[in-house]
Amino acid sequence: TGMLTLWFALLGLLVGYVRGGRLKHLAELELRGLTLILVSLVIQLLIFPLGDRGAVFPYGTRYLHLLSYLPLLAFIWLNRRFWEILLMGLGILLNFLVILINGGYMPASPEALRAAGLTTLAQELARSGSVGNITLMGPGTYLNFLGDVLHLPPYVPFASAFSLGDLILGIGVALFLALRMRPRQSPEVRLRGLV
Repeated sequence: TGMLTLWFALLGLLVGYVRGGRLKHLAELELRGLTLILVSLVIQLLIFPLGDRGAVFPYGTRYLHLLSYLPLLAFIWLNRRFWEILLMGLGILLNFLVILINGGYMPASPEALRAAGLTTLAQELARSGSVGNITLMGPGTYLNFLGDVLHLPPYVPFASAFSLGDLILGIGVALFLALRMRPRQSPEVRLRGLV
């Protein structure tokens, strides 16, 4: 999830710069609750520093995993005036839903993991049922179509399996950066462009 979002963020930054945008213009947007993103990341890193490996904090990790989504959803709500952030929120909400209904774990398709070159992880999941914050997809998991069923090819650095929610989140991040890095035009500038 994290690496896929990073790839989309890099794409958004590249498109934003090509379109003449600059990062400093994002400060003009006055986004609210940016610290909520940091809180969510800290929770994720504390329990799953390596993503698909064992948790550092071994008790209640599934509940902490769910808890880490709540600050993100609050951030989306506070900034719902941006349609790109609402798109990100849809992706986050889809992931939260599938993780909630599966008891705090994201179901992962072993086929998608193998296709991404993560054969060892697929084998480990087959042996233990769950690793880190993911669980083996099967008859005992729910909403499997929202789980990690998509994948990056293994030749892409940090290839992984990912969900539809991850894809929607990534697209939202890319669009936000690509479109919002341009400075906001005052009404006068917009009128001059029409005359």
